[in-house]
Amino acid sequence: MDAPEPVTEGSSMIDSFWRVARMRAKLNPTGYYTGERPLASLRPPAWAFGATPEQADELLALVLSGSKTATSGALWDYEADGEALPTPGALGIVTDGRGVPHALIVTTQVEVVPFDEVSAEHAYLEGEGDRSLATWRDVHERFFTEHAVHSRGFRPDMPVVLQRFAVLYSQGSADVGS
Repeated sequence: MDAPEPVTEGSSMIDSFWRVARMRAKLNPTGYYTGERPLASLRPPAWAFGATPEQADELLALVLSGSKTATSGALWDYEADGEALPTPGALGIVTDGRGVPHALIVTTQVEVVPFDEVSAEHAYLEGEGDRSLATWRDVHERFFTEHAVHSRGFRPDMPVVLQRFAVLYSQGSADVGS
């Protein structure tokens, strides 16, 4: 339900966040001796979870509270957008629904599985609703149907990109978007 939406506004705000986050997350702890590491020098993409500002705020609040450590997106949407799949070790700046940055995350695991084979563990890690697989399936079937970028429709065996992540640095509170 939460395929990332790129953020195009507020780049100076995102640049400022990145300057602080890369130091606080200690991405280049020996930089003084060894020089700048690429991971610490290139600003990662900024994006919001979900498809609406309200969803972005709700899902970000779950990230900031520690409840949400996973996300998912339809592989067909990645393909339709010509977007590369996330990779372990990749960084991302997560924003609220207004494009304000709040968290620096790192992808820790990625796998592609059919929708009807998503595990209860993954549903729990997404942190939404009662965290059950039944709720995950209900919410994500609706999301993948209503917000699809591709034209294939929803199918129970459609490939879903499952991503786990860790928060390296966060700023602000779980009360976002206000």
